[in-house]
Amino acid sequence: MGIARLGQATWAPVAVAAEAHAAFAARAHAAFAAIAPAAVVIWVLVVSAAVTPIQAQPVEDGYDLWLRYRPLEDASLRATYRETLSSIVIRGESPSMAVAAEELRRGLSGLLDVDIPLADSITPGAIVLETTGSVTLGSAEGPTHAQLTPGAFAISSAVREGSPVTVIAAHPDAGILYGAFALLRRIQTLQPVAGIDIIESPRIDYRLLNHWDNLDRTVERGYAGFSLWDWHKLPDYLDPRYTDYARTNASIGINGAVLTNVNANGLILTEPYLEKAAALADVFRPYGIRVYLTARFTAPIEIGGMETADPLDPQVRRWWREKADEIYEHIPDFGGFLVKANSEGQPGPQDYGRTHADGANMLAEAVAPHGGIVMWRAFVYSPVEGEDRANQAYDEFVPLDGSFRDNVFVQPKNGPIDFQPREPFHPLFGAMPQTPLMMELQITKEYLGQATHLTYLGPMWEEIFQTDTFAAGEGSTVARVIDGSVHDYAMSGIAGVANTGTDRNWSGSHFNQADWYAFGRLAWNPDLSAADIAEEWVRMTFSNDDEVVATIVEMMMASHEAAVNYMTPLGLHHVMATGHHYGPGPWVSDLGRADWNPTYYHQADADGIGFDRTSSGSNNVARYHPPLDDIYGDPVRVPAKYLLWFHHVSWDREMPSGRTLWEELVHRYNEGVETVGWMQEQWASLEGRIDPRRHADVAAFLAIQMKEARWWRDASLAYFQEVSGRKIPSGYPEPEHTLEYYMGIEFHHMPGNP
Repeated sequence: MGIARLGQATWAPVAVAAEAHAAFAARAHAAFAAIAPAAVVIWVLVVSAAVTPIQAQPVEDGYDLWLRYRPLEDASLRATYRETLSSIVIRGESPSMAVAAEELRRGLSGLLDVDIPLADSITPGAIVLETTGSVTLGSAEGPTHAQLTPGAFAISSAVREGSPVTVIAAHPDAGILYGAFALLRRIQTLQPVAGIDIIESPRIDYRLLNHWDNLDRTVERGYAGFSLWDWHKLPDYLDPRYTDYARTNASIGINGAVLTNVNANGLILTEPYLEKAAALADVFRPYGIRVYLTARFTAPIEIGGMETADPLDPQVRRWWREKADEIYEHIPDFGGFLVKANSEGQPGPQDYGRTHADGANMLAEAVAPHGGIVMWRAFVYSPVEGEDRANQAYDEFVPLDGSFRDNVFVQPKNGPIDFQPREPFHPLFGAMPQTPLMMELQITKEYLGQATHLTYLGPMWEEIFQTDTFAAGEGSTVARVIDGSVHDYAMSGIAGVANTGTDRNWSGSHFNQADWYAFGRLAWNPDLSAADIAEEWVRMTFSNDDEVVATIVEMMMASHEAAVNYMTPLGLHHVMATGHHYGPGPWVSDLGRADWNPTYYHQADADGIGFDRTSSGSNNVARYHPPLDDIYGDPVRVPAKYLLWFHHVSWDREMPSGRTLWEELVHRYNEGVETVGWMQEQWASLEGRIDPRRHADVAAFLAIQMKEARWWRDASLAYFQEVSGRKIPSGYPEPEHTLEYYMGIEFHHMPGNP
């Protein structure tokens, strides 16, 4: 799917790993973390001599993610690559160039099963790393001269000092690292490198992970163990995983990390914790990753001893300026603040009768002299029960468009409610032409089966990015809004709520790694295909066998729709159990305010089901540009996937399939379960073609997914059957248990719900 490979028809490499190489990597990472950045170049030149060809590997556990530098199985293929890539030459000195050279050495030595040395002089087959502001590439039409923008890289076949070489060029040198990983990715996926001439540049400037990590190491909505950041041992002990985390992010172009939870703790801004954050920043810096922190809006009171946090109070503004100066003394390239304010009980400027712009601008003023930014989240809803939550962010922020300082992002989630299995895009996208919008996606799967369900998020994100907002006429896709091209934003950004943790496989399951990978690739270019990204990931993570790849990619591409069907078909949303959001809870109706209850969102009664967001209801459709307002507002024209999101309709309504709505709902729930069963069969067919440890892990999780998909189907249909007074149609299974049984299920101490 979209990847031209060497020997596609005949070669099916099977990865063989390397115990010696893994031991070297652990020693090398620890050494790297312990030295100053200025020593990196010398360190690389010294320790790289220790790299030996890969020999053997213990059982795989997923730690290497997609950076599995196992020898390509076909000896002739390895020889082909060796002819073109035989040594590495650095033309310049910087920590980023040094780690790029070491990554190439590590990767090529593993993939080609031979020592690829660092060299002082250019010989045929050398990979030359150099910084330059412009490049000239050859092509069939003749040479092309191009400027290299920040983060961009060029990889080209060229002649240097009379020898044919491969040049990786960038300016500044962080792009060298992206180019190094791009070259390795081509080899991992069996693409040709001889005669290569490419330029890539990121479409989006700020490509960040948001960690919802708490200082006690719990992770809100995290399903992969505890936080990576061991605050107790920092800054004196630097876990080698910090370096591997940075390497992994650099491999997919991520250039920033917000270390702390949006439900912020002011302690992170105190001296001891700034020292700890600075230690992480030192590890990340050579990999082009800047550190950001969350700002507790009432920090001036809680850690500053002040009586107010009013953003228009001159003393409060002064406190934040001085705090910013202090942070930059510790972290000279500190990225800035992420803020959650006046949402879910978090304090904010509205507590003082001020606007979101007042609060954001105060913090932006503090970091602006240092080049920092402020990301002000648009996930807000009233502390008291009000109108449709799908409207509130739009209604609060659109009137403020043009009021924010030029170093402020407003950060909406991809949809207007809360990371649901499927939502229409947030109506803010396309509605704030004077304010850069940084989309927030959730990589960790709070509402999508959490750690154990195979639910590849690439198709969901692609669906969002490719939807037309019509903000500036046809073609104003969400992707073009967030990359700044629709409204000519001065800066562009995207953030993903990280799914990393202390689990050995980093993300709670092997397939959850694909969502981290897909986020980085789409942050680089939001127009990439989810299927192509999946194929890259499978080839780098599991196998280059074409049949294996096709099987796994087909599973991945079907998985999101399957989850939507067995959880929230036809536009249903927020019907999960409350608090931990684990499992179904469409019957919940006794919480403190209406819009905390699933019954509020599905509005099911004897006559029908769905939330009326048309002009006769909450009028959420009016927040979208024409013609979407008319399409979404028409129960005939609205896509079936959004029907119950925008409309309350009769159980007997005839659907395009010829079924009634009730029959279609039952059909969709069963289709979701059946797809999971098919996924189990597909995975079982790969036994013996995937390493035993990871095959068994995935099989076990698919069994959990099947059990829980049936639970979702049976519990939901038992409830809706009782509310509607309808029977399960002939040919479909009845719920296994009574509604009372499902309503009586309770869970305690759920992961991700500290």
